[in-house]
Amino acid sequence: MVRQEDIEYMRRAMELAERGVGFTNPNPMVGAVIVKNGKVIGEGWHERYGEWHAERNAFKNCAVPAEGATMYVTLEPCCHYGKTPPCTEAIIEHRIARVVIGMEDPNPLVAGKGIALLREAGIEVVCGIEEEALREQNRVFLKYISTKLPWVALKAAMTLDGKIATRTGDSKWITGAEARAYVHELRHRFMAVLVGIGTAVADDPLLNCRIEGRGVRQPIRVVVDSNARLSLESQLVKTAGEYRTIVAYTRFAPEERVKALQETGVEMLLCEEKEGLVDVKNLLVLLGQSGIDSILLEGGGSLNYTFLAERLVDELYAFIAPKIVGGMSAKTPVEGLGVEKMADAINLELKNVLNMGDDVLLKLKVKNE
Repeated sequence: MVRQEDIEYMRRAMELAERGVGFTNPNPMVGAVIVKNGKVIGEGWHERYGEWHAERNAFKNCAVPAEGATMYVTLEPCCHYGKTPPCTEAIIEHRIARVVIGMEDPNPLVAGKGIALLREAGIEVVCGIEEEALREQNRVFLKYISTKLPWVALKAAMTLDGKIATRTGDSKWITGAEARAYVHELRHRFMAVLVGIGTAVADDPLLNCRIEGRGVRQPIRVVVDSNARLSLESQLVKTAGEYRTIVAYTRFAPEERVKALQETGVEMLLCEEKEGLVDVKNLLVLLGQSGIDSILLEGGGSLNYTFLAERLVDELYAFIAPKIVGGMSAKTPVEGLGVEKMADAINLELKNVLNMGDDVLLKLKVKNE
């Protein structure tokens, strides 16, 4: 039976889960709260991939014995041995009387089995509290565990007239400091950041995550470079020993170029080709197989269009600056061939609007149905 306080404590568990953002991939973000006699006696969250899960961290932080308490956990407790022991064992051992679960775990190793074990042990289990919000929080995990394909978030910064650079190619800076800082938060959130060779050559980016005052997880840097043209003098290559860097190429790339990049520490990923270029669908399959669950796409107009046209983008972060630059030849966020009819346009659902200093951020979901 659902109680009034269940929603309150589940929202607290969700807040705790968010603290693991960027550190738990490809595992989900999970939070747990233990309540006894109307008081919180322990809290925890999954802090980092491979380390203790939220439930065990909550027990570790308990102020008093948890026997007879209620545990609130955002995701169904695991019931299998992985990098850590099953959380169901810990819940049963601590004699928890009631477990309130936000949503069932779609992982085939769990998928209702954790709930069943708890009920067999005589524990009352309630499931489905704040499920819609929790599915949004763990949207990356839910896609990856069910498809083994990375979640793709496209990021674009543009002027009010939709330009990502002037006609001369100058793009520094379109948005202000607050918006640019938020991009680093996104690089921390998603496992990999992906650009095309055009962006890599034009901007010579570092593509790392720079957030002052706290720890971050550096993204894996991926360059779509069909012919392995990335310069050995580029920042990406020079820092490949410090930050994991992958170059996706095709069979058309010269062997000497592939070998030269490999010798610098760059990982070379041979992909299937489509019309002479990297097949981005195959690229996502390969990245997913390597354990990468999410990608921040920071491409130019051509690569962005390819991902969108192939229906591979899940969400967009569109930063709009209150500037107008004009220019028929000035680059835009999405180029390529484009659609012929407005009825064929890629439809988006507006999820949120945020002020970023003088700029505006639109968070949008792609309607890929």
